[in-house]
Amino acid sequence: MCLSIPSKVVEISDDKTVCSVDTMGVQRDASLLMMQDSDIKIGDFVLLHIGFVMEKINEKEALASIETYKEILEAMDEEERRQAILDDDSCGNR
Repeated sequence: MCLSIPSKVVEISDDKTVCSVDTMGVQRDASLLMMQDSDIKIGDFVLLHIGFVMEKINEKEALASIETYKEILEAMDEEERRQAILDDDSCGNR
């Protein structure tokens, strides 16, 4: 299953084609090429899918979604959490 967890933009490349995002403490790079008409800035919350920023969302919605995701993770045992992370990392590569 692929989930899109809100991520906070922490850095943007000079050419504005790639950004670094923080997803619940994990940082990764994401492409901005799908966001041609959007003004993404450092500090914005975005949704990612298979390495692309797909949508900018407001902070209130992002924080509420993150809290819900944390509750789901807390309900899982260690093996389920590990598998969920592995599945998310390979999303779209099947």
